[in-house]
Amino acid sequence: MSDSAAENPATPTPEDSAKTVERIADDIRDDVRLGHVQDDVSHVLEERLDEAGIEMRPEDVDDLAEEIEKDASS
Repeated sequence: MSDSAAENPATPTPEDSAKTVERIADDIRDDVRLGHVQDDVSHVLEERLDEAGIEMRPEDVDDLAEEIEKDASS
């Protein structure tokens, strides 16, 4: 019997969470550029983070959403 629980922890590491947040931000940035995001970017970001099981402070979500919007418009 292997000790797979130790190899694959149920809780993501901070590094995994950061990578997931960046991937979600990149996906939303692309969606905004393509015109696929009609809602408020903060709302879309919050929903996708929730789906991924990542909790961020509302201020951090808003800051990241603003960065996404700025990047997507340039």
